[in-house]
Amino acid sequence: MDVGKSTLLSIIAGLEKKSSGKIYVDNIESEGVSNKIGYMLQKDSLLEWRTIYNNVIFGLEITKRKTKENEEYVKELLKKYNLYEFKDKYPSQLSGGMRQRVALIRTLAIRPEILLLDEAFSALDYQTRIMVTKDIYNILKNENITTLMVTHDISEAISMSNRVIVLTARPATVKKTHIIDFEMENRNPMNCRKSPKFSKYFDSLWKELDVDAKEE
Repeated sequence: MDVGKSTLLSIIAGLEKKSSGKIYVDNIESEGVSNKIGYMLQKDSLLEWRTIYNNVIFGLEITKRKTKENEEYVKELLKKYNLYEFKDKYPSQLSGGMRQRVALIRTLAIRPEILLLDEAFSALDYQTRIMVTKDIYNILKNENITTLMVTHDISEAISMSNRVIVLTARPATVKKTHIIDFEMENRNPMNCRKSPKFSKYFDSLWKELDVDAKEE
């Protein structure tokens, strides 16, 4: 169902103009592109002619923040998430899952406070997608990044999120907000999918979306 979810993310990122309303980051109105917001698109958009390391620092270069300190931070991220040994490789030499991790680290390199994910795993096959969501979840949790994710996948939304916001059909408004709480110490997307609570959350969200589909 097309309700303008990606358009909403583009407006938050400052890439599209809003027709009304205001956007606040840290209680300060945000106008245009903000250094506090990182945006990861559906495709990894890695530059095939640049090495993995040079892809990761690309955002630092275009924002003129390529400092020694930030480059060290990039190296730490690559080491922390098992990509440092591939820093001199090219995107074509990596698997789809690894490419997505590189794209995420490229976004994190600019140290955003908020990360926008727009169907970031939709281009992957199902098995890879499941594994990558686990990797991405752990990275975001470790780096303590607030994330707003758009997805059409109910299971993905439940397993990745603390809160799921259901939008109505156009013109999109907030229909309902679901608080997702699995009450587990070692939470990750894989463990969430195995929880008895998972099917209850899924059924609740499915019923809402099914009603919307019948009303169209």
